[in-house]
Amino acid sequence: MKSILISFLGILLTASMAVAQTQLSTNDFQNKLNATKQAQLLDVRTPEEFSQGHLESAENFDYKNAAFKDQIEKLDKNKPVFVYCLSGGRSSAAAKVLSEKGFTDVYEMQGGFMKWTSSGKLIDAPKDAGAVNKGMSSADFKELINSDKLVMVDFYAPWCAPCIKMLPTVHKLAEEYKSKANIETIHYDQNKALAKELGIDEIPAFLFYKKGKLILRKNGLMEEAEFKKLIEENI
Repeated sequence: MKSILISFLGILLTASMAVAQTQLSTNDFQNKLNATKQAQLLDVRTPEEFSQGHLESAENFDYKNAAFKDQIEKLDKNKPVFVYCLSGGRSSAAAKVLSEKGFTDVYEMQGGFMKWTSSGKLIDAPKDAGAVNKGMSSADFKELINSDKLVMVDFYAPWCAPCIKMLPTVHKLAEEYKSKANIETIHYDQNKALAKELGIDEIPAFLFYKKGKLILRKNGLMEEAEFKKLIEENI
């Protein structure tokens, strides 16, 4: 009987945490945030990312910083908390920590700052933000993809776990198919303007081009066999 009661209490606790932690699309996140009085808005990216642009009135609590758990203890657990990062990985983990710490209403933005900016929503940014991480120009990118060979472009970032996991495979394939295809990697953080122009709002992103035209776009974790299948079908 005691074990049944413990199991039942565990189920209730899990259910209450699920209710406390809610994922919202960028539009729903914006609407809920605007409609909520005394909302606490957290940007859990690094201070460097935050300085390049963020949602208005957001506070920066770096999830990767060892002081994160101490920082959130200063917040009011009875007031709603809205949390976002760049693409959703860190905010999801942060939302879980907030729920575990007893915050009663936690809202996480799906897709993060990438989705927010790619949809044209306003941000608070320094006047010279346009010059930050400008990266590759449109002309340079067009020259890169203007080839008779298949061109595969991998948009990655060092903070993106799936990106880093696949990088060795991408480099291996670049060498293996160098006579038949051009396989290139582009650092997302250093090419945000280009990524926005190309409509990239989540990474890893793999864009396949032939003679300058986009023929295929894939996102997320892929195995080597899937990469090879896509390359072989399009070379």
